[in-house]
Amino acid sequence: MKKNNPLKQFRLDVVKRAAAYQNNKPLQQARQNLHNEMVKAGYAYNFFWLGVPIIQPPAEIQGLQEIIWEVKPDLIIETGIAHGGSLVFSASMLALLETCGKIKNGQVIGIDIEIRPHNKKAILAHPLSKKITMMEGSSIDSKIIKRVVELAKNKKRTMVCLDSNHTHDHVLAELKAYTSLVNIGSYCVVGDTGIEDLPAATVPDRPWSKGNNPKTAVWEFLKTNKNFKIDKVIESKLILTGSPDGYLKRIK
Repeated sequence: MKKNNPLKQFRLDVVKRAAAYQNNKPLQQARQNLHNEMVKAGYAYNFFWLGVPIIQPPAEIQGLQEIIWEVKPDLIIETGIAHGGSLVFSASMLALLETCGKIKNGQVIGIDIEIRPHNKKAILAHPLSKKITMMEGSSIDSKIIKRVVELAKNKKRTMVCLDSNHTHDHVLAELKAYTSLVNIGSYCVVGDTGIEDLPAATVPDRPWSKGNNPKTAVWEFLKTNKNFKIDKVIESKLILTGSPDGYLKRIK
């Protein structure tokens, strides 16, 4: 008789617990209420990764860490740079994968319509900057897309994180442009899909809102693209994620 694998059993227990959370109405209501208040309080703006501001709550960072270790990409493409903390986080994870002998020459590509000079200077001064390539321009500009595709040609496994302009049309265009680069078993992570679930006028100074946001783009994308499915286990176990329906796993 084969001995039980404790780690495998632990993973099965995680999936079972996470599935139960989806039907736990008090937990889900508490989660949504807390998320609403966290957004209003600017909670995601409180954190740093290796000294660089990262506009992500801790739960999201933990989820990304688990995905990157599972997928073991040697290229991570990110749209949206801001202060650069997410780029540094991704670069640090790829450096860890290299140290562990899981990949070789991991690289991060960051794209933003405007990279502010002080942010660019700070990113370039960071010890992990050698793993980061920054591109200034729209993530849906054909020239930018072409350049990214060229850089991805020699990579074995690619992961994509979309976190720039959060309007429906822009995110949908990003999904159409970059998901073909994602390998089977890897992910396209779409940030801030939780905008759809926020009370009206929570983000009044932005062009995105309920009905016009990353989640509606994901729903539209999945109507015709059957290569991806929503990984509900990740969002369920994190609970305090701002990206419900945003963890897209390529399955074929």
